[in-house]
This record gives sequence, C-alpha cells and structure tokens, in this order.
Amino acid sequence: MTATTTAPVIATPAGSPWPVFWIASAAVFLVSLDTTLLYAAFPALRASFASASAADLSWVLNAYTVIYAAMLVPAGALADRRGRKRIFMLGAVLFLAASAACGLAGSVGWLIAARALQAVGAALLTPASLSLVLGAFPAAKRAVAISLWGAVSALAAAVGPSLGSLVVDSVGWPWAFYINLPIGALALWFGAGTLTEAKGNGHGRIDGVGMTLLILAVGAIALSIVQSESPHWTRGELVIAAITGAVSLAAFVAWARKTPQPLVDLGLFRHKTFAMVNLATLAFGAAFAMMFFGFFFYMTGIWHYTLPQAGFAVTPGPLIVIPAAVIGGRLAARMGHRPVMVTGALIYALAGLWFKTMPGETPDYLGRWLPGLILNGIGIGLVMPSLSAAAAHKLPPHQYAVGSAVNQAIRQIGSVLGVAVTVLLLGHGVLSHASFVPLYAGHIGLALMTALLCLAVDTRPKAA
Repeated sequence: MTATTTAPVIATPAGSPWPVFWIASAAVFLVSLDTTLLYAAFPALRASFASASAADLSWVLNAYTVIYAAMLVPAGALADRRGRKRIFMLGAVLFLAASAACGLAGSVGWLIAARALQAVGAALLTPASLSLVLGAFPAAKRAVAISLWGAVSALAAAVGPSLGSLVVDSVGWPWAFYINLPIGALALWFGAGTLTEAKGNGHGRIDGVGMTLLILAVGAIALSIVQSESPHWTRGELVIAAITGAVSLAAFVAWARKTPQPLVDLGLFRHKTFAMVNLATLAFGAAFAMMFFGFFFYMTGIWHYTLPQAGFAVTPGPLIVIPAAVIGGRLAARMGHRPVMVTGALIYALAGLWFKTMPGETPDYLGRWLPGLILNGIGIGLVMPSLSAAAAHKLPPHQYAVGSAVNQAIRQIGSVLGVAVTVLLLGHGVLSHASFVPLYAGHIGLALMTALLCLAVDTRPKAA
C-alpha cells in the first residue's frame, strides 16, 4: 500500500494493552447500541409527540443513519492526522452531550438536532477506537483483539431492541439515551488517564475539498436509500439525490488522484485483500440487516410476539457471537482470515436456508427457530469481526483510522441497503411465511457472495 504522509511511530505500550481495549470497546458498544436501540423506543416517541407526523419522527432515525455514514471516513482521517486519543475523547464528549440533549428534548426538532450531533460524535468515536486497539496490541495478537472489538459491536447492535424495549417499558423513552451517560462517563474518565497519543500522530494537512466531496457523496447516497419508501419524497427527488451522490463520489476519486495529501489514499484499494474485504463487507452488511429486521417482522407479524418478547427471543444468537469471535480470532492468527470468513459465511447461508424453510405460521421457538438462531450467531461471530480485522490487517500505521473507517462506512451503507430491501419486501400488507421467502433467498445469496469474495483474501501470517 502506498503512503502519502509521514507515518507516525506506533509503539506498542509496555504494559497490558487490555485497558485500552476495554475503554475503546465501551465506547463502540454505546455507538452500536444506539443504532438499533431506538427502534424499540419509536412507538413511545410517537405517543409523546402526538402532534408530529410519522415522516417528521422518522428523521429521529434517519438523521443519525445518514450523518453517521457520511462522517465515518472524514472522522477516520481526522483521527490519523490530529490524534486518535484526541478525536476519541472529542467524540465521546459530543456523543454524551448529545445523548443528554436527546433525553431532555421537548420537541421533535430538538430531538432530531440532538440525534444529528450524536451521529457526529459516534462517527468520531468509531474509527478512533479501532485505531487505538490496533496501536495497543502487537501484530501477533491483533487478530484476536480486533475480532473481540467487532464482536462487541455486533453484540450491542443485536441486543439493542431487547434492551431498548425493557428500558422504555420500565422508565420511559428518555432513558434510551440516558443509559449512555454512566458507561460513557467511565470511558472518558479512564480514557483520559490510560490512553496515550502515538508519537508523530497529530500532524498533517486536512484535505478539506476531499472531506466535503465525500460527506456529500455518502450522505446523498444514504439519503436516497433510507427515503426510498417515504411518501414524502418523489421518485425524481430520490433520483436527483442518488445522482448527486454518484457525481460527488466520482469527483472525490478524481480529486484524490491528483492532490498530494488526499483524505483517503486510493492506493489502499490496489491491494487485493483490502478491496475484496470491503466488497464482502458491503454484501454481509446488507445480509445482516435483512436477517436482523426480518426476525422482528416475522416474530411480531407472524407469531404475534410483542416487541419485548421478540427482542428477548433473538438474544441467544448475539450471545453466541462473542465465543465464536474469540475462536475465529485465534484461528485467524494462525492460518489467516480466509478460512474463518468463508466457513462463517457458509454457516450464515445455512442459517438463511433454515429460516426460509423451517418456521411456520404456528410458533415453535425451540424446535423451528432456536437452531437457526444458533447457526446465525456462529456465522456472524466468525464473519463480521474477521472482516474488520482483515480490512485493517495490512494498513500502514498512519492510516489505521481512515482505512478502518472506510470499511465501517461501507458496512453502514450495506446495512442501510439491507433495511431498505426489508422494508420494501415486508413493509406492506398482511404478512405470511411466503412473504419472507424472497428475503431469506436474498440472505442466502448475499452470504454466498460474501464467501466467494473472501476466497481472494490473503492475511496468512508469514513464516518466521
């Protein structure tokens, strides 16, 4: 991979790297939790803001999704050039302040503005947290550490609806945001004293033109996807948004090729492993979102579970993600990520086949749902953290944050696509088991595509 800036000196800390891991993981746990927790709070928000339209309230979700996706890569570049600890701490402060503002919101406009600020804080936190983990661990232990980091993120996203249902039903929707404050405050407190800045990190010109173009590109593309089923946006407006995003992305690529210090070094994509991992991340991100939201549509629409019941019914799958990620990380450290990801993607495809054929109209959780959920958790635990680890495997130290942010932004776009497809297939009319056949067929196809793309990944450790 090529480099366009002077690389900072990354020294592995003399002490244990695990305190850095836990501080970084606590922050990314909150970010991932907030991406799904609010789905459980949405009915309570509609009751509290009865005069607001559903379209207005949808921006409580969409503002976060669009801004988070658009800001990830610029935030990664800021972390690489201005300091990972500095940007991590700034992101934590913004995220916590915005969480408090969300809980105190007295109007929908205030809540949307606070969610937008929360998304900016989340975008600053995410790539900075992974780059801190990368810098803290020696190369031989990074595969396990990053797999665990990715597992924490996947676990938080998956338990969000069940935890959100419990919190909202018990103490009200503001506590869906206040729950961030104690954990985030602890991460800030320990981070101030434990985290250290990499020597040489904190310098370098910021590519303002590239940052503006990329924010516009990703934001416009994400907007055209999340509003695809909105009755308040015409097809023409959505096409204009999509074209604006595509043109801005092309302009960003042209600019990055000629400027001496681009926001993203396009030479990263000339490395086959980095390119294939990011394509696999797009496919798997869409498949994960389709599976995740399909679960809730099925349990509430076919089996008539309440949202809290559906949330708790899904929980065994996420609980398997952590041990699967630990095993996958240890295997990847010895033999590379390819066999772990290919095996995980095939298991994930098998889980899709199970859900496509086994559950019926009559609830049978233990016999016809739980086995598929176990397969699902194993597949996610092997694939999702390994994708993050493989994407970061050969990044030069001065591009830890921006390189990992590219991968996370692509996963976010995949997730946005998956949610849009799920709503398109299941968001209309009365549901039956047959309604889910196209959804799970897509799940299987994307899982197999992930396995095929991962065959080109090579992160095998070199012989001494």
